[in-house]
Amino acid sequence: AGSASTSARSYPSIAASGLTSDDFATRLLHEQHVAVIPGTAFGPTGEGYVRATLATSYEDLEEALVRIERFISSL
Repeated sequence: AGSASTSARSYPSIAASGLTSDDFATRLLHEQHVAVIPGTAFGPTGEGYVRATLATSYEDLEEALVRIERFISSL
């Protein structure tokens, strides 16, 4: 029998950034080395959102949030 696993996910709105979900995700990856999935990967109603998986250490989450804040502040 296999084991089921779950992971926490977050779908924050990035609409205030003025970027599309694709542009936000691409720039965040290239500029701050943080990977998120554009909301549009889940359909057209996902525009304005990104998906972030929270299945990592607390320290890595803290660093990712610092980098995301830095990225948003640079826009």
